Amino acid sequence: MKRKQYEAALDPMEEELVGMARWARTTGQRIVVLFEGRDTAGKGGAIKAVRERLNPRQCRVVALSKPTEAEQSQWYFQRYVQHLPSAGEIVLFDRSWYNRAGVEQVMDYASQAEVDAFLKQVPVFEKLLVDDGILLFKYWLTTDQAQQEERLRERLEDPLKRWKLSPIDLAAREKYDAYTAAREAMLAATHTEHAPWTLVDFNDQKCGRLTLLRDLLDRLPDMHVDPPAIDFPELAREPAKESYSVLKPIAPYPLD
Repeated sequence: MKRKQYEAALDPMEEELVGMARWARTTGQRIVVLFEGRDTAGKGGAIKAVRERLNPRQCRVVALSKPTEAEQSQWYFQRYVQHLPSAGEIVLFDRSWYNRAGVEQVMDYASQAEVDAFLKQVPVFEKLLVDDGILLFKYWLTTDQAQQEERLRERLEDPLKRWKLSPIDLAAREKYDAYTAAREAMLAATHTEHAPWTLVDFNDQKCGRLTLLRDLLDRLPDMHVDPPAIDFPELAREPAKESYSVLKPIAPYPLD
């Protein structure tokens, strides 16, 4: 998809997202969106598409690093619970508690007993969230191995993206099938009526973002809330001019 086509399709949805945020703030709704998928699937770009026009004080991104020693001794879900939204907030999880059924399982960071316990507990955990009124959306961003390889190589060759290429990403290249098996087991155990999964094709990331945004917006109830009226009278005097010094452009340093 060309950039102009993408932006033309995105613009009206950005207005709807702003309306969603206004509706959530007005009604006190709590919204949680989980973004899961393989490395390089496009989670960061999808999250940016959701939050770019929203107030960062209302719409938060949660991207947790590996658990500390203290967190490893806690109930597994404990470190995630503290990041759940308050009334009127939207929380976007860049990976979530499903780490246990994915990277932790495939890379042997969790035992099989821990994974089995997680798969039994997570439908109950999510039922508690939904029953308490949280609007929970779970997205899995799908991508073929050829696309994953191309994007990993792009990270390798682009100095601005090199930070995204971790040792775990490199190890995942050899474990594509293991990740597939882990995902299928996870979907079978956690795709429930109260918290279903939605799989979105992200081989074309622009199309994937638009598809995800349209699905998210369509699954919310009527969100129409008129923006508050703002009294914006004319100033009684001429606007003041601020006094400051202007930095001049810096000339390139001569090579000779």
